[in-house]
Amino acid sequence: MKGKIIIISAPSGCGKSTIIRSIMERGNVNLSFSVSATNRPPRPGETDGVNYHFISTEEFQDAIERGDFVEYEEVYPGRFYGTLKSEIIHRCEAGETVVLDIDVKGGIRVKEMFGDDALSLYIMPPSVEELRRRLEGRATDSPEAIDQRVSKAEYELSFAPRYDTCVVNDDLSAAIAETESKIMNFTAK
Repeated sequence: MKGKIIIISAPSGCGKSTIIRSIMERGNVNLSFSVSATNRPPRPGETDGVNYHFISTEEFQDAIERGDFVEYEEVYPGRFYGTLKSEIIHRCEAGETVVLDIDVKGGIRVKEMFGDDALSLYIMPPSVEELRRRLEGRATDSPEAIDQRVSKAEYELSFAPRYDTCVVNDDLSAAIAETESKIMNFTAK
């Protein structure tokens, strides 16, 4: 494998997608974004093949049975997310540095699979209370969904020590710079 893999995980609302997008826009590191597959419906403004590969539950389960995923997870009951092996392998063989925006369990599995060819970064909120405030500020989820996300985040934070490195997103600009620096150091090896 010629390319490298950057795994970025965080509880929902911690800014991982914003950090990844900002680093890619800055252009200091040549990164190729891995598009995950999901069986959830697209949110307003999301495009199939760009934000996610939106597939039916049946298609997702068939892909699981065929072993098509590097990782997948039932993140919420009946809601699946996963990373297709074919996408990662093809991009790495082409020499690309692939970025995966995935959940914590998937991140750990990908790191175990690819070892030193992968860097696992965990983006953390300054506190669970701040995370709740951010999720409420998004105004995209019901109060019940926010409670579910915060509860899940508390559990997911217990996985942070299993990642190569952590970045606390207390100040977005600083978190972007720190994450970019860690990626640049890894890809320069």
